[in-house]
Amino acid sequence: MAAGRLRGLVEALESYRGRDRAVRALCYGCQLAGGALGGRQSPAAGLPGSLLAVSAQLSHCRTVLRLFDDLAMLSYSRGYGLGPEDEDVLVRGLSVLCNVADQLYYPCEHVAWAADAGIIRASSSKWWDASTRLWGFSLLLGVLRSLRILFRLRKKLRQQRCTSSPQDHKKMKAQVRSEVLSIVSNMADLANAIHWLPPGFLWAGQFPPWLVGLLGTVSSLIGIYQASREGNSGAV
Repeated sequence: MAAGRLRGLVEALESYRGRDRAVRALCYGCQLAGGALGGRQSPAAGLPGSLLAVSAQLSHCRTVLRLFDDLAMLSYSRGYGLGPEDEDVLVRGLSVLCNVADQLYYPCEHVAWAADAGIIRASSSKWWDASTRLWGFSLLLGVLRSLRILFRLRKKLRQQRCTSSPQDHKKMKAQVRSEVLSIVSNMADLANAIHWLPPGFLWAGQFPPWLVGLLGTVSSLIGIYQASREGNSGAV
């Protein structure tokens, strides 16, 4: 069993998405630990400062790797198009808008990164702001989409309680759990996205490092769990 888990971990780390999930979880985990250990000390020194520095470097690593995500996102958006005709119209509309926001997010982040690196002469702050707003908008759309899917699933469960087979009922219950986890994950990330907006909007700039790390860790662990469940389902 231990050998199987190790093999599964190695296979996950060999893929780009699997490695990104691991780096993301480690990034936020270091921020959570560094922020919690550092308390109100600013700037954090010693071990807390080192953990926060590791978190910052891992975050920068993910930003650089996302320079190559535009084509993958474009391929996904083209493949989805306007969505399957048998899918709920509202779900399709929210999905299309979410894809558009995600597609626009990448070039904005690339320009911000290039400006910070001194590759181009531009104000990076407004591009980071734009990318964060697009990310937050995408997350909000994701929450609304999951709520719509959840509403339809629960309605379907009530209508087919006595007519659906145990296997179909179990499958729909699993879909309900998946959408609930997606809502929790997106809400955690949305809270952080708002925090990273310019001060003056809701709680922008008011989260301590440990809270940012906690929310990101929760979201990351949910993402890893859902990916592992999808992998197991595919294997079956």
